[in-house]
Amino acid sequence: MRVLVMSDVHANYAALQAVLADAGQVDETWCLGDLVGYGPDPNAVVEEISEISNLTCMMGNHDIAATGKLSLETFNGDARRSLLHHEKVLTASSMDFLRALTSQAKICGEATLAHGSPRDPLWEYILNSLSARINFEHFETQLCFVGHSHIQCLFELNERSDRVQLNQTTPDKTYKLSSKKMILNPGSVGQPRDRDPRAAYAIYDNEAMTWTPRRVEYNVAETQGRIREAGLPEKNAVRIAEGW
Repeated sequence: MRVLVMSDVHANYAALQAVLADAGQVDETWCLGDLVGYGPDPNAVVEEISEISNLTCMMGNHDIAATGKLSLETFNGDARRSLLHHEKVLTASSMDFLRALTSQAKICGEATLAHGSPRDPLWEYILNSLSARINFEHFETQLCFVGHSHIQCLFELNERSDRVQLNQTTPDKTYKLSSKKMILNPGSVGQPRDRDPRAAYAIYDNEAMTWTPRRVEYNVAETQGRIREAGLPEKNAVRIAEGW
């Protein structure tokens, strides 16, 4: 089964379209959350994702905040301004879709899915070997797919030495998933933070047991223009061109 794994679209419709076109035909799509926040097109993103067949979609911290179930005071100023805008423009059907998403980790075959981490699905960032090592105790499947950090990477646990290895993955390189436990991050569709502005995602093949991180270019300037037209923070426009 060929699975599109993506996360952190953040209302960037142009980036989402580029990813869906680049991925091509897939059997399932697993979205790890944060459909909204930061970007100019929350409704277009939610509508597009809601129409994907064989979809499993998680709730992210920006998603739950946009639905009013989490105080915006927990976010920084730019993120809060963006979410306030999204609260005003999101349609009833978009809100219904976001509210129906699960905020708990979910098992799909041999993989556990979470937005942040299996230990704290909404909020925890897995950014280093220490946070990864703690989280290996919180899922029983061989694999765990997470988003939230906006960084395309994988963590591998060597149970014999009790050490965790962090690998910054290379786009278009196919990684064979061994019997070791792994935490894998497909990166961010709409706001990468690894100094590569191209939209990020991954293809997971559960039969061949492979993971292929991908990057695809999209019209950044168009999205920047829409961010400015919407009156969103200028930082939101600047960072998508530089990947931070």
